[in-house]
Formats: sequence, structure tokens, C-alpha cells
Amino acid sequence: MRESESTLHFVVPGDPNQNTGGYRYVRKLVGALNHSGRVAEVTGLPGSFPKPDALALRAMDELLSGFADGSRVILDGLAMSAMPDVLKKHAQRLRLTALIHHPLADETGLSESEQAWFFAREKLALQIVREVFTTSTFTAARLADFGVSAARIRTAEPGTDRSVTSALPDKAENRSQRAKNREVRTPHILCVGHLSPRKAQNQLVNALAGLKDLDWHCTFAGSDERDPAFACGVRQQICQSDLDSRIDLTGEVDEQVLVHLYDKADLFVLPSLYEGYGMVIDEALAAGLPVISSDGGALKHTGNRSGILLYRAGDVDALQANLRAWLGDSAALELARVFAEGESLTVRSWPDTAKQFIDGLGYFDRCQREICVADETYFAEKWLQAREPADHRARSLELTVRLAKWARAALNTDHHGPLRIVDIGTGLGSNVVYVAPALPLPQEWVLVDQDEGLLVEAANRTRQLNVLSETSQRRLAPEDFRGLLPHNTDVVTASALIDLVSEGWLSAFVSEAVSTQSAVLVVLSYTGCFTLAPAHEDDTLLCELVNQHQHGDKGTGAALGPDAAAVLADKLAIEGYEVQVADTPWRLNRNDASLATMLMAGWVAAAKQRSPKSRDRLGTWFAARRKQMVAGELEITVSHQDVLGLPPCHSATKAINCLS
Repeated sequence: MRESESTLHFVVPGDPNQNTGGYRYVRKLVGALNHSGRVAEVTGLPGSFPKPDALALRAMDELLSGFADGSRVILDGLAMSAMPDVLKKHAQRLRLTALIHHPLADETGLSESEQAWFFAREKLALQIVREVFTTSTFTAARLADFGVSAARIRTAEPGTDRSVTSALPDKAENRSQRAKNREVRTPHILCVGHLSPRKAQNQLVNALAGLKDLDWHCTFAGSDERDPAFACGVRQQICQSDLDSRIDLTGEVDEQVLVHLYDKADLFVLPSLYEGYGMVIDEALAAGLPVISSDGGALKHTGNRSGILLYRAGDVDALQANLRAWLGDSAALELARVFAEGESLTVRSWPDTAKQFIDGLGYFDRCQREICVADETYFAEKWLQAREPADHRARSLELTVRLAKWARAALNTDHHGPLRIVDIGTGLGSNVVYVAPALPLPQEWVLVDQDEGLLVEAANRTRQLNVLSETSQRRLAPEDFRGLLPHNTDVVTASALIDLVSEGWLSAFVSEAVSTQSAVLVVLSYTGCFTLAPAHEDDTLLCELVNQHQHGDKGTGAALGPDAAAVLADKLAIEGYEVQVADTPWRLNRNDASLATMLMAGWVAAAKQRSPKSRDRLGTWFAARRKQMVAGELEITVSHQDVLGLPPCHSATKAINCLS
């Protein structure tokens, strides 16, 4: 196996060359990634899946143990979702990424107890991995039920092969002549998928049994070995329905044969009860085939296109009616084919999928450079929710009151319209929730963040405060600041942000605020000191390593870390701003146990990155401290500072100074 820091290691259960949709997805994506210049490999694991046996668990453990520290490992959901204990052993050392086609608990035919087991195990597994790719937006939304925030998910939808697309008739060929040729031959139906209850080929057989009066022939292409009992039942059903001469079962076929089957087909049918995407629909459209599909799972969205008839999953009568509508009317079938051929021009290629995947990796890389909390996860909703009460307790009332006086003076002097505030890195809107009630009305807020999911929640919370707001999803680099603030901006706010950015970033931020003569309120910037009582011999070691990590590059250059608040105050003062700085420490005890535990986990993760040789020592420290917190025997103080800057030339500044 090639080793490289940039190698993408894909892991699937069993033989990677199997011809189901999920295996083809991984195989084709890996090929497209390599073609694009990325190095990608796929490894198959022995053992039984998706409920792993001892061999499968051992194989995964041994494979992950063999990867170098920091390796990026993309784990197919079928392989990893039921083994959280194995993943946890390697999660700190490797960049583990889940690739989820659809949740294991959504598989058809499971008992309630089996569904509950798969759901619980997969939920744990998805909490352990750092990043999640899905193959559809439907599955991405479904993972909310597993506790996966939108910020941790990127989607790379399946592509199609040009070899399949090449099965399309020559566009220059006379359409009427092609239609005439099809009129004189038996319409051929194609259904692709391994024989299983979820794929529901038995329902298609039932529907076809009621259409013996029409001319048709059908081919089922897909493995009959995954569920031998079901496959046997389908064969018996075909025989009992006297359809032996009209339905072919090919078993699993290679890609060349599959292309031939698409080429000779006139109609594609997908009776599946549930799909995480349904990539065979794209393949059928790429071949110019009209499609009849159920609306199970993601198919409701995948199949919402021209040339496709959708019916309610499991409704055999509706499936039969759709088949009759096309098989019994050659003109209707030909028109559907025209629509399908038009739709074929819009389907993705595998290079398109590879680009989506690479873009997703880039997004995760940027996230990785942000501050890490709670076992090296990102700025996620759970962390932001946990810290908000401590943030609000710590904040400087004095600075908030002074800003409110300034804002009131602004509205009473030369200001027209509502007070306009821009909140940078808004997260869940905690800053708005704290500041808005203290400021005079009317107010208009602009909420800026890179995470769409967080912005949605922040906007919802803002609407409850009787203030207007709009959102702006964007990533802020120093070069992005020019023109960021509307010319009539009054106040710029940010919380727990500037200790993560570079001096260049902060200079651009100050320059933009000065250009609009906006007031600046930046709060809860870490200043480099935390204390724990009672003391521990490794507290000093941990603090030193954390502060080293704080100065690391978080995506905008070397971070200011503990120096950020002082640097901001100096830069504003140089511009003539009236500057006030207030100490705003967190004071955490057993009532803040969840936040404190996440905080300490983040410290330890950061410290381990700086000093891998101290891994065991830091682990011992964390275990002892967590035990003390649970017992109510630990108090933590974390230093922060709030900075308020009021523009020197603004009439509101002059007004409140006259009143002081």
C-alpha cells in the first residue's frame, strides 16, 4: 500500500470489486480522484458485515493500526458504522471520515431490536469520526437524527460512466426512424440491483404478472448471493407466475455486460423500497432510458426529473399502472424516452463527483485549522450551546452599558433608520442574544458565519428578539474584509474569535471598521492563563502546550492566541479610538461539568498535537481532572478579555463623553 500524507485510504467490507451501487460508487470515485491527481486507494476487509464478527473487528483494528499518524481514512458506512469501539482506539491519531450511503438501521427487513442496535451503534460511530460524507442530501438530512450537525457533513452525489452514456443513440440519427425500429420489437425492461427485500424485485414480478396481455421482456441484473432465500423466492415466484420465458435473472454482471444491458433496454424500473440515492437512475438516464421508480427514501428527490414516473414505494398496483401506461402506448413510451435523453445531458460524471469530494475535503481541512474542542471536533453546535451560559456570565456589563449609551446617542443625533450591527463569526447567535436586549431599538443585524446550519439557527433566535436580521455565509480571509461592512454600519461585534486569527486578519478587520467609523465590541478573547483548583503537577505543562497550539495557524496565518485582545486594543488606539478593556474570566464548577469536560478534552487534544511524547501523561491528567469534576471537587478559571472601541470622530462618542 502506498504511503503518503496526502493519500486517501478508502475502506470497504469484503471484495472492493463487487458490483453493487455502493461498491461501484467507491471504485469509480477512487478512479476519478486518481485521474484528477489525488492519490486514492481502496482496501477490502475480511469478515462478516454489517454486523461485524470477530474477524471483521480484528481486521479493521489491524488495518487502522497500520496507517501512519494523521492519515486520512475514508470508511464506508457498511464497514464502520457498527464498530464504534474500534474507531475510538484510533480517532485521536487518524483523520477518520465516514462515507454514508444510507444508515444501517434503515435497511428493510430488520426486527425492531436489530434496528435499535444498528441505530445506537451507528450513532456512536458517527460521533467518533471527524468528518462525514454522504452520497445524497437526503441522507445528509437523515443523519440529523444521529446527532450529526450539518457543519460536519459534505455531500458528493454519484456520477455516471461515459461508457454508459455512450450507449445513447447517435444524436444525428433520425428520431422517427429509431421510434419505428422500437415499435417492431418487444420492449425490453431492465432492473438493476442485487436481489434483496429492500430492492423489492418481488413486487416488480407481481406487477408484471398482471401484464401478460402486453408485449415485454424483463432482465433482472444483480447478485443473487447476498440474500439466497429471497433470491430463491423470486425464482419460485417467476415460475409460479409462468414468466420463465419473459424474465431473465443474470446474477452479478461485469461493467461491460451492464453497458450492453442498458444499450438494449427500452425502459428501466427501480421498485426499491428505500435508497440513499439511487445511482442506477442516473445510469439509466445517461443511457437515455425512461424510468419508473418508487419514491422510497432519497428516490423521491433523485427521481424528480423529466423522463421518470414515480409511484409510492410498495404500491404494486401503482407500479403496474405505470408500466401499462408506457408498455401499452408506444407513443407515450417514445415521448418519455425523448424526455430521458434530454435529461441525460444533465447527469453528473464521476469527475464531477470527484470535484465535489475534493471540495468537501478542502472544507474539512479549513475546519481542522479552526479551534478544536471535545476530542478534536470542530466548532459544533454542542460546544457553542454548552459555552453560552458561561459566556454570558463572564461578559463585562460595564462595556455593554457604555456601548448601549453610545448607540442611544447615535440614534438621537445624526443617525437615520435603525441601528445597524454586523456580528462576525456569529455561530448560534449568542452575541446577538446577549447584546440586542441591551441596545436601543430599532436594530438591524447582519449575521456572518461560514456554516450555513449555524446561520439558520442564529437567524431563528434573532427573530425572537424583535430585531431585523439577515445572514451572510462566507469564509473570511484578510483579503475578504474590504467592503464587508455596509457603509452605514454602526457597530461590529465578535465573540470568542480573534484569538484564532492572525495579525494580518486583525489588521484587515480594524481597517474595515475604521473605514465605516463603526464602534467595535469584541468579547471573550482568551488571554493565555487558566488555573485549576486543586492544583495538579501537570497543569503548567498543559497550559504551556495549549498556548503554543493557540499560536498555530488556524487558516489565516500564525494565530495571535493569548495576545489577541491586547493587539486589538493597540490597533484601535492607534486609529484614535476610545478603547476600554475588561477582564471577563470563565469560572466553572460542577454546575458546568459538561462544558468543563469538553474544554479540558480540547486542551488535551491540542497539547497532544504539540507534544506527542506527552500523550500518556496528558491522558492521565485528563482522567484525574474529569473524575474530580464529576465529584464536584474541581474549579476552573479561564482568563478572557472584552474590548470596546468607540470611533473618535463619531458624534455619538462626543455626545456620551460630554455626558460623562
